[in-house]
Amino acid sequence: MGTYYIPRNLRGETRILYIFTVKSLITTAGGVVLGLIFLLIFSAIGMKMVGIIITAIFALIGFGVGAIKIPTLGGIPITQKIGGEPLSEIIIRWIKFNKNKKMYVYTKEEK
Repeated sequence: MGTYYIPRNLRGETRILYIFTVKSLITTAGGVVLGLIFLLIFSAIGMKMVGIIITAIFALIGFGVGAIKIPTLGGIPITQKIGGEPLSEIIIRWIKFNKNKKMYVYTKEEK
């Protein structure tokens, strides 16, 4: 038996600072910007530490949305349908689904 060349997976996401992908960095930055609004509000009323904590929470939520992929678990039926998909794509699909307010009513025709 000879040796075989196995190509590297070059289609993976690019990593920045080892933990951030481009998508997770953008969503984390969005969470920080949203948190900074609260930081400014709480700083104006003298509760700067609360604003910093809220900013950190929004940054963690943003990172989670950009980085987490839903695992496929055999015991939970919903994860079998969406297993392996990024959380951000699931949220975008849910928003598009809720945005469509059309209602279709199907009636059974009698012959």
